[in-house]
Amino acid sequence: MTDPQTPARSPRLDHCPEGLPRAAYIDPDWFGREMAGIFSRHWVMAGRLADLTPGTMRRVRVGAAEAILCRNASGHLAAFHNLCRHRGAELCRGEVEPLGRLITCPYHAWAYAAQDGRLVSTAFARPTGDFRPEDHGLIPLCLRIWAGFVFLSAATNPPDLWSDVSLSTLDNWPMQDLVTGHRHTVDLACNWKVFWENYSECLHCPGIHPELSDLVPIYASGLMAPSESLDWIPGTAPEPALKPGAQSWTMTGAACGPAFADLNDEERAAGHSFVTLWPSAFVVAHVDHVRSVRLTPLGPDRTRLTAEWYFAPQTLARPDFDAAEVAAFARTVLAQDGAAAEMTQRGMASPAFTHARLMPEEYEIHRFHQWIRTEMENPS
Repeated sequence: MTDPQTPARSPRLDHCPEGLPRAAYIDPDWFGREMAGIFSRHWVMAGRLADLTPGTMRRVRVGAAEAILCRNASGHLAAFHNLCRHRGAELCRGEVEPLGRLITCPYHAWAYAAQDGRLVSTAFARPTGDFRPEDHGLIPLCLRIWAGFVFLSAATNPPDLWSDVSLSTLDNWPMQDLVTGHRHTVDLACNWKVFWENYSECLHCPGIHPELSDLVPIYASGLMAPSESLDWIPGTAPEPALKPGAQSWTMTGAACGPAFADLNDEERAAGHSFVTLWPSAFVVAHVDHVRSVRLTPLGPDRTRLTAEWYFAPQTLARPDFDAAEVAAFARTVLAQDGAAAEMTQRGMASPAFTHARLMPEEYEIHRFHQWIRTEMENPS
């Protein structure tokens, strides 16, 4: 989606470039290189820090790797690859498991300190003198927290967190204080990039999203922002994004609770502020709640989508409040997007498909493809 700030010029492309080749969406080798060169190196959103209860560890996926996100009883956060250094058994078998001072392998009972992953015990095994315990601690992942979200990277020196707009975009939202009120997870039969491409344009909005196109009138024109129009004049002052009388992305357009106190007039008028965080997530901030969507690639043609909705504690505490009812609007949009992505994946599987031909309005897809190509050519 687009930055609510008025751009100096139209972002439209001045040509119709080719998209990525068919192999990018169906080939296992291509997918493997993406997992090693993109998802293992860049920052991957792993959820909200507040949702990781102290004294627990959670399995998360970072590219091709399974990892464990550990928060001990004192709240200290650490992340390790989910494998024992003995013979590789997974350490955490459930989605979430209790965590004490030690992480103990369920196979041969090797034990590691939850704080820093160092090897504490080889249990019944008695190593010889050539075995150095300090060389066999758990393999760590890098951690970063932004706006209450936890990000992981399997790289030793990961790049900066990639975002399409400044990370300060959400500074006026009380991100640290928001509470998860609703979660929706679904597995889609599509390549992860197909979902991102759908997210990055609105040519499909009039035909795929009737409810969204009614709520956000510019979307009914197949555009994400007025600056994409052929008759747009640079410097034109932005207008409210939502239809008259609407305040938020809900079924009625009404806010589900009080607007966040520190938002400025422009943020209120925008109706939604998007922050895109390639390769794994985007965050949408509304005047009354915030939503995130994160993507976990499971294979060349399968992607897990996890959407969460966050609210002020006082809004969630209202006896008549129903977070699922608020989420129903965006869930409708996501279901429509998912069906469109799966439809596209099925068509791309045809040997007659070679590559897409992008339109000038699909500048964000073109930028995404350029980023993919650069990352694939320079994986380290």
